[in-house]
Amino acid sequence: MKNRIIQTIAMSLCVGLISSAYAQQPRSGANLNAPDAPPPSTKTSELLPGEPAHPAPGSWGYDAKTGKFKSPDMAPDAYGAHPVPGSMTYLDQNQYIKNVKVEGFQPYVAGAGHSWQASFDMDGHRYLYDYETWMYNVFDITDPHNVKVVQQKQINTQAGEHQFGPFNVKFNKKLNKMIAVQCYEISRYGLLWNKYLYADQVKKVRDKKMLRGFRIYEVTSPLWTDWKVLSETSLDPYHSSKDQPQEGSGCQDVPVYNGDQYLFVAGAPDNSFANTEYKTYLYAGGQMAFDVSDPSNPKRLSMWWAPGSRLGEEDEYKKNPRAGNKTSWMGSRMPLFIPKPVEQGGKYGYAAMGGFGFYVVDISDPKNMKAVAHIDMPVSVTGTEGDNIDVSKVESTGMVYYSGYPMTEDCYEPLKAIYSIDVRDPLHPKIVNTLPTPTPPKDAPFTDFCQRRGSFGPKRSGYAQIQPGTPSPRYMPYSYYNAGMQMFDVKDPLNPTIAAYFVPKMIDASRKTTDGQTLSIRALPNPVHSIFVEWDRNLIWVFSNHGIYTLSSPLLGEPVFGMPQAKK
Repeated sequence: MKNRIIQTIAMSLCVGLISSAYAQQPRSGANLNAPDAPPPSTKTSELLPGEPAHPAPGSWGYDAKTGKFKSPDMAPDAYGAHPVPGSMTYLDQNQYIKNVKVEGFQPYVAGAGHSWQASFDMDGHRYLYDYETWMYNVFDITDPHNVKVVQQKQINTQAGEHQFGPFNVKFNKKLNKMIAVQCYEISRYGLLWNKYLYADQVKKVRDKKMLRGFRIYEVTSPLWTDWKVLSETSLDPYHSSKDQPQEGSGCQDVPVYNGDQYLFVAGAPDNSFANTEYKTYLYAGGQMAFDVSDPSNPKRLSMWWAPGSRLGEEDEYKKNPRAGNKTSWMGSRMPLFIPKPVEQGGKYGYAAMGGFGFYVVDISDPKNMKAVAHIDMPVSVTGTEGDNIDVSKVESTGMVYYSGYPMTEDCYEPLKAIYSIDVRDPLHPKIVNTLPTPTPPKDAPFTDFCQRRGSFGPKRSGYAQIQPGTPSPRYMPYSYYNAGMQMFDVKDPLNPTIAAYFVPKMIDASRKTTDGQTLSIRALPNPVHSIFVEWDRNLIWVFSNHGIYTLSSPLLGEPVFGMPQAKK
């Protein structure tokens, strides 16, 4: 399923609030976007009051004279294809490469629109997980030229089997154990299609029985089914992990865990965190810190959220230009992005809060997280406007890189940018520029990636907290949907360039669906939705809608085929 999450922009000054304080806040109140509101009678095919209008014909599209594509200034959430004159009428089967070598290919797909990855080393082997909430693949990638399938599993959630959530695995030196922290979140699709229209679906989400939080495991083998559950923790402070149903969203995306004392996760702990516009989601998440020095007994330390997130904070919420548009994702989508762990002297985390913008959060005392700076990011509706922050270059350049990602096809939304933000003075961050927009090579049968079909724009640069090794201080790969993997050179932050790329074919046209039909241009619109970088082996794993590519690049250095040597 295409991952469709739409976020937005901006708010005002932020406040740090700890968990004891938020427990005292009201848990209900009037709200223009309240999921409790009676559904309007508008048909689902029609725009609801407040939604962005469809862009006027002629105001966007491909210009054959210039070879460039003009994106709409604003557009509603409009799932599906939006071809225009100049759009390709077939699936491009070409592959485009610059400064990259393909080392291997594996025909396995865990998710066509999105999947997560994680790796860990055990008994002289390196294992890679590629997974979606309903299935996963485990590979032994010790020798990248001889990848072995270790385990494959599909999750039968309809039969009550617990879904497979995003996880982080680290070796805990103090405990001398491999520890995994795994998030569980209410489904963003399939349960609720439009909260403004279907009160019964809202009730279905709230009544769903599941863990809305995280599990901690002792990792005893490469097989997830062998892991030992050490604890289950609900993010809902009013209901334990045993209580059903629990309130809130659950734990969003990959948790931040360094194998030490502290754990950082994102999510909405109860139903009062409801000020978000997005139609299929009820919650505006915040950021939470836990003490997991005893993995069998995690302790909540504090929570911070963007002002305006909760019922009762409507005066603050209405200051946001997205209030009432029934389109924008407000609040967290992922946990804090932390360049240096608190246990090693790290002081700041960076938060991408969707429509609430960019925040610098002081995490030096996890018992009292507090925001110290905020930027209202430029408006870009529809599409996700605040999701990922690459913090791997803070030490070398003082820059972090903030981005959302496209949610529609054929560039039927404002072009999504990667913003360079100077945080050398963390109390006064500032946007410096944007990274260059990828353009097709001259031998491509199109002159703008918007013509290639599917989605075009940045997804993520991988998950810095779980990718092994030390990131390059200069090069930064990103997954870029129909533009494949794009690697940016940010040695000079004021003059960033694209140094390498790998753009695979749109899809394997020979592949068949389960009923024997050939996949069509509408079947899988996002050729590359994720990457995973082994910085210690100079390898990039690219996850496409038809399989997994293994890449090396001379820019990163000689690839390591085998286990990397341990640091002395």
